[in-house]
Amino acid sequence: MSARKSAEPSPEGIARSDRKRLAAEEGAQALAEVEKQAVAVRANMTRLREMREAKEAADAALRTTSPAPAPKRRSKKP
Repeated sequence: MSARKSAEPSPEGIARSDRKRLAAEEGAQALAEVEKQAVAVRANMTRLREMREAKEAADAALRTTSPAPAPKRRSKKP
């Protein structure tokens, strides 16, 4: 007898191919979600960096316009 594959796939083969297909789809969805989250994180980091730089620039401008505080003198004890 010769060992030939039948034209019809076995139920186990069908189940295995379904599991592989589902795993591939879920993996693609997971990678897309991770990439979407990474883009959101980078956008938030950019927004926060711009806010910080604007605040630092405003603080620097305020420091240059206001006079330096006079040093406090310590009182002598008798």
